Amino acid sequence: MAQTQPYRVLARKYRPADFTGLIGQEALVRTLSNAFATGRIAHAFMLTGVRGVGKTTTARIIARALNCIGPDGKRAEPTIHPCGQCEPCISIAESRNVDVQEMDAASRTGIDDIREIIEGVRYAPVAARYKVYIIDEVHMLSKQAFNGLLKTLEEPPPHVKFIFATTEIRKVPVTVLSRCQRFDLRRIESAELATYLATLAQKEAVEIEQGALSLIARAAEGSARDGLSLLDQAIAHGALEGGAITAEMVRAMLGLADRGRILDLFEKLMGGKLPEALAELKQLYDAGADPLAVMQDLLETTHFLTRIKVAPAAQGFFDGGSAEAKRAGELAAKLSVPTLTRAWQMLLKGLMEVRDATRPISALEMALIRVSYAADLPPTDKLVRDLLDKSQSYPPLEGGSKPRSGFGEGSAHSAAAPPSAPAFLRAPGGSPAQRAPQPQSAPESAPTLRGLEDIAALATANNAPILKVQIENNMHLVRLEQSQTTGLLEFRPNPAAPRTLAGDLQQKLTAWTGMRWSVSIAREGGAPTLAEQRKAAKAARMESVAQEPMVRAVLDRFPGAEIVAVRDVVAEDIAAPMPETGDDT
Repeated sequence: MAQTQPYRVLARKYRPADFTGLIGQEALVRTLSNAFATGRIAHAFMLTGVRGVGKTTTARIIARALNCIGPDGKRAEPTIHPCGQCEPCISIAESRNVDVQEMDAASRTGIDDIREIIEGVRYAPVAARYKVYIIDEVHMLSKQAFNGLLKTLEEPPPHVKFIFATTEIRKVPVTVLSRCQRFDLRRIESAELATYLATLAQKEAVEIEQGALSLIARAAEGSARDGLSLLDQAIAHGALEGGAITAEMVRAMLGLADRGRILDLFEKLMGGKLPEALAELKQLYDAGADPLAVMQDLLETTHFLTRIKVAPAAQGFFDGGSAEAKRAGELAAKLSVPTLTRAWQMLLKGLMEVRDATRPISALEMALIRVSYAADLPPTDKLVRDLLDKSQSYPPLEGGSKPRSGFGEGSAHSAAAPPSAPAFLRAPGGSPAQRAPQPQSAPESAPTLRGLEDIAALATANNAPILKVQIENNMHLVRLEQSQTTGLLEFRPNPAAPRTLAGDLQQKLTAWTGMRWSVSIAREGGAPTLAEQRKAAKAARMESVAQEPMVRAVLDRFPGAEIVAVRDVVAEDIAAPMPETGDDT
């Protein structure tokens, strides 16, 4: 009885043996063809791209092209079309040629592995025209390994060629990239990959619908190897069913949802029909649809609808001319671009939640509930206009709503905000330089201290930050007097104040002012601390802002909202006229 051959998966069985079988990489094939035809063959190649686009396959084809001697063994120069019949072509295809070495950098990352290559390049090839070193996943090499390879890679012997392959080109040092001829292998288009899979299905005598091939090609995401693996799985999935492999079978195998039903789900979401949308989702889930795939399909649907809003002839998620594409066009006409972009942002956030959740279906339902409740919200521009209109209906505050500190009349630096600007946006009290305490330079006479603010500023100017913190937080001023030669300070300390605060402050004030100071402690009374005064001023300002008409309108429109910060705006920026150039500012 003849021994049966072991089964080989399609990805290995139909691995291209020359460049005619390599799909989707026309730029690479053209460049290499011209290089071989003119004899301008580089000594090192860097192949990069996503998984399954042909990096390792291209490296092996280049190795055969460099060493092919033709069926008669008389070819003296490399050729872009290796014959596949000579001894070098056969031995390289079977991975047994001693002059063509493949190394997996993911498992051999160290300098010792590279040292073996450096030692071996000195010797001429044994049975081939060139020694070829193919290093896969080259980005996994260590820093020392890369550095050890640099000199040999820059000036290799004429009989040596290097071919590197990587999916992480950014992790390869630029010193290595600069010594290689780089080729970026692109993703394969879905239509081209579907045609290629159909050709292989005919060779395997397998009947499969075009819709099923399209689903496999889209799921492969531009990877030929992924497409072949999925086709292998689809053939096994429908092996005992009889008849052609249908799109429904492939959809069930991949855990995908019917695109028509995804469109139904999206339409119900955007129409606010939440119970019906959740029921549709349950049916999809019970039928085997993966929650993550459903969320991705909803995102694709949103993207497609947005594209045909701005470019009606655009192609995408739904096949042109299909019933679903016609329905999508009708649905897009009912939705605005702001609504679609808002749905996109919410679904995109939900995608991460579904991906990371321990129960993805629950995360998907919560995301859809948010989208449904937000579907009937007005656009942002309309909401702002409504708020502005509503703010006009509020009566002005008694006596106006001036900030606690405004521009003084007659001041050289005063500038009023325009009438249209709310009062809380007007710049208070001059420029920051005017309001900030100025550091005290070495004075000829003693500085005048009128309160704790001046003492804290003096501590800042003399580089005493710890004492400044104690002055601001732990001192209640009772009395402060100052004459030409002496000064008197009385304060009530907080319980958290250090016991040495009075003595330290007396010593520092005497040294900083050049006059004798008496510092005493009171048991009761005193003004609030500087920190308490600032806190009270902030609360008063927040309350003042909360009474502004526009702010009151916003708080009424959004129950539960609160003011978390108030920022000053320079009045000159508010009053400046908009440029008339038409540019965005």
